[in-house]
Amino acid sequence: MTTQTILPVDAERLSELSHSSGEPGWLKESRLKALELAATLTLPKLEKTRIDRWNVNNYGSYKASEPIVSLKDAPASISSLIKDQEEGSLIIQRNSGAVYTRLAPELAAQGVIFTDLQTAVKEHGDLVQRYLHKAIQPDEHSIAALHAALWNGGVFLYVPKNVVVETPLQAVLLTDDAEASFVPHILIVADTNSSLTYVDNYVSDKEEAGLHNGAVEVFVGAGAKVRYATVHQLGVDTTDVTYRRAVVENDGTIEWIVGEMNYGDTASDTKSVLKGNGSSSDAKVIAVGTGSQKLNYTTQAQHFGKNTPSDMITRAVMRDNATSIINGITKIEKGATRADGQQTEKVLMLSPKARGDANPILLIDEDDVTAGHAASVGQVNHEQVFYLMSRGITRHDAETLIIYGFLAPVVSQIPLEGLRNQLQSLVERKLGQ
Repeated sequence: MTTQTILPVDAERLSELSHSSGEPGWLKESRLKALELAATLTLPKLEKTRIDRWNVNNYGSYKASEPIVSLKDAPASISSLIKDQEEGSLIIQRNSGAVYTRLAPELAAQGVIFTDLQTAVKEHGDLVQRYLHKAIQPDEHSIAALHAALWNGGVFLYVPKNVVVETPLQAVLLTDDAEASFVPHILIVADTNSSLTYVDNYVSDKEEAGLHNGAVEVFVGAGAKVRYATVHQLGVDTTDVTYRRAVVENDGTIEWIVGEMNYGDTASDTKSVLKGNGSSSDAKVIAVGTGSQKLNYTTQAQHFGKNTPSDMITRAVMRDNATSIINGITKIEKGATRADGQQTEKVLMLSPKARGDANPILLIDEDDVTAGHAASVGQVNHEQVFYLMSRGITRHDAETLIIYGFLAPVVSQIPLEGLRNQLQSLVERKLGQ
């Protein structure tokens, strides 16, 4: 793909923005270098997806939003997501920057850092600089480079060594101004033997076309455990391109829970790099496509360490004219003995014009390993429908039960009750039930 990259801002303007925001010199230099890179790079190459035809150039401009003093002043569009969070740890980003940040005092006393990334670079610069853009390199493609140049708001979460955080930390990221750039960066660092659960929601409330270029970097220290849950419910006019990556050290664990409930074109890539011996990854992805959506979901596990298990499960339901490409990639490097990579991708199509493509990929450069995959694409089983109807259930209810049964292996394994209920509600809404 050789489409020329259109830069949404010039170097002089970017330098002015960085200076006016009070950013340190190293960050301004990083932004300018990434912008220069973006001009030389092409768009990412996605399997059977013409991303060059998508709305991937409409970044808008940096526009700060007014801070929120109390949650009762938050936009109505996110009120249900922040209900009863007055005493919890919460960050709200609205368009180009954070408008609300709160860290529970008991966590702050243990050394936990939870703030927006733009604040973190000023208050914890050395720590942020050590990890920022280390998992997702700006030179990978033009989307990554532009993200590194233009990111705003975002989240920085650091949990110190041996600290176990029992209560989930949450973030809500809202875009409701099509002229404002929305490029949040999530950076999470779990130090040795620490534990945390982080949950975020991406929401849009606008009718004009917009773009979300997002990146997530998670660094899991030795013996640490990170559970990362995210739900994307952006509108039909918002294009969503998101890259997530975790680097896991010895005996560390990363668990991904991803709910892809957007209404617009979506591309996401969720990858675990199992760097250390005994490190592990578990990824669960649930997606529903409607209308004329074009969807491309990739889940990856790259094994470097010995005795490293990974498991990936993706369940997608397509209706109307929606089309999806579901990729599962397990890469076992030379020397990763006794690695175990398993993956399952299944797509259920609810209409004759819906399309789904499941692609399991195993790339193995080591002999002493275990790996397996399963993939299927099909329509609702008519025999199952007729069987349920013979028991007095209407056709509509019978099809609904089959759909929920199809999604249940993923939804039922989500350990957060609130997230399970939210995903159930969003599935019902997208399926028009």
